[in-house]
Amino acid sequence: MTPLNDASAPLSSSSPPVALPDEDDLPQSADSGVADRNATRQAREQTVGQRPGTLVIREGALPPRLFLISYSDDFFTEGEYSSYDQLLQFMRAHPELKHWVDVRGYGDLELMQRLQHDFRIHPLQMEDVLGDYQRAKVEESEEGFFLVSRMTEFTTLLEIDDDQLSIFTGPNYILTFQDDYEDCLDAVRLRLRSTRSSSRRRSPLYLAYALTDVVLDHYYPTMASIGDYLETLEERIFRGRSDRRVLNRILQIKKDIVRFRRLVYPERDKIAELLRMPEEDVPEDIKTYFRDCYDHAIQALDLAESYRETVSSLIDLYMSDQSNRANEVMKVLTIISSIFIPLSFIASVYGMNFSRENPDGSTNFLNMPELYSPWGYVGVITFMLVVVIGQLTYFYRKGWLTNR
Repeated sequence: MTPLNDASAPLSSSSPPVALPDEDDLPQSADSGVADRNATRQAREQTVGQRPGTLVIREGALPPRLFLISYSDDFFTEGEYSSYDQLLQFMRAHPELKHWVDVRGYGDLELMQRLQHDFRIHPLQMEDVLGDYQRAKVEESEEGFFLVSRMTEFTTLLEIDDDQLSIFTGPNYILTFQDDYEDCLDAVRLRLRSTRSSSRRRSPLYLAYALTDVVLDHYYPTMASIGDYLETLEERIFRGRSDRRVLNRILQIKKDIVRFRRLVYPERDKIAELLRMPEEDVPEDIKTYFRDCYDHAIQALDLAESYRETVSSLIDLYMSDQSNRANEVMKVLTIISSIFIPLSFIASVYGMNFSRENPDGSTNFLNMPELYSPWGYVGVITFMLVVVIGQLTYFYRKGWLTNR
């Protein structure tokens, strides 16, 4: 056995909490999920019309890294292996131990085929693993169970990123697949390192429960980050700083919440299916723990429903804010128009060219007497100012010039 990592060294460090950037720091069309979605679409297009069970490695897949944790009540070792043959040799030499084989990265088709053969994985199930876009589910395999979960994270670009975790259980092993080197499973590894851990004394199916439980537990930080960001957007609207980008972000977060619900619903159904299985397949003591997972899935769905309603309220709040802004603009324009209407009337009256003198030299007393008055122009301007001041006073007393 030649592990690359020492058994006492952690395989990876826990991810720090997501620091949400200010809206102004974001690009106008930030969408880190586009590349992943395009890769998923291409993977689906490659498998259209192919024979079922055909293994296809997605373009850009990471080179696989092999990690092994072997344990019993009083024994524990872990490490990363550069050779699959050495890993398999150690497992076969120690059938009395329980083994957790963790494969990270799919970029080696030959290795995937060997894993499929050595662990007796059905071709259709291996195809689901490499496809990496399966919804959460559970299937019975020749050796035990095949479970799929979706690990989620709220990224610094303010959108949900999810990765597939595929789990195979056997008599004395558990085999996991994921396409990235980083994951959310360090809590399970830490528990296995502890000599007092109950996970060491239980079956591999219990370890599958522990992995599922950690995935579900990470739904809560994801939803908490979404809740914090929704509050940020709400404060931005209340402060009068909402613009088109805020609406775009609200609509984006709405899509992410809908997507999150689509991830959690199958997770709930998967656990419910495990609870319905006969006791010879899933012992009653293990079902007790899966019931707790089921409760977590229900709570995550409740949070998603609550946040979806909050997003709808934010959209209404944004539209109301924009309507209020438009009303304020219309109020100002209306006040300006109201001030100039009487001024325009006075100016138009005195702009009429009706002569004060008749052609025969007589005076027409019905025409404007101010035309030949030395103070006529000053008098009209003064009258206009009095009209403006009178209107502004009236508008102020009515509260039209203020927000009351």
